[in-house]
Amino acid sequence: MPIAPSATSFPRVVHRAAALAVAALAGTCLAAVSAQPASATPPGIPSKATAQSQLNALTVASQGSTSGYSRDLFPHWITVSGSCNTREQVLKRDGTSVVVDSSCAATSGRWYSPYDGATWTAASDVDIDHVVPLAEAWRSGANSWTTSRRQSFANDLTGPQLIAVTDNVNQAKGDQDPSTWQPPLSSYRCTYSKMWITVKYNWNLTLQSSEKSALQSMLNTCAS
Repeated sequence: MPIAPSATSFPRVVHRAAALAVAALAGTCLAAVSAQPASATPPGIPSKATAQSQLNALTVASQGSTSGYSRDLFPHWITVSGSCNTREQVLKRDGTSVVVDSSCAATSGRWYSPYDGATWTAASDVDIDHVVPLAEAWRSGANSWTTSRRQSFANDLTGPQLIAVTDNVNQAKGDQDPSTWQPPLSSYRCTYSKMWITVKYNWNLTLQSSEKSALQSMLNTCAS
């Protein structure tokens, strides 16, 4: 009976061709894939030392009420450049090889979600998360802001307030603070705490005692 050749007896070019064929097929999948992560690095993330100073300076107060809150009081997404709105700007910033059409809608690209470690190739699978949720901001002092200031907060591209993440992870977060919700990927919690702290500091928002304790525990995991 003939003996089938071992895998190692095939020429290397055959293995390489097969590997390339598999890679090409995988690239067509419009779902979570294990591709090289995109950047997903919002600006203004502070060092551990700076975040610690900011956390120490924040005012601890009881959580305010959501009475009167509406997302409409934080107008978004607004046009920020040409035909591109804030969501589209973040998709371009946080994605890799993003292609947009004439109206600035992303038609292709790759987005890495640092909250859960998933990579997506369809913009429809990605939400733009407000790191400090709008309702949380309302309860922490934004209820007294002007609509103009709330609009600036909801569309803030200058700090780490907006980030592209997996849509259902963002929806699971809702308007929770770090005392009740943290990114599923524990290795990102250090960065998430620094982002949350500096957003609250930059916008002069208060925080609860339980929220501060959670942030301190997350910050303690940071190397720098």
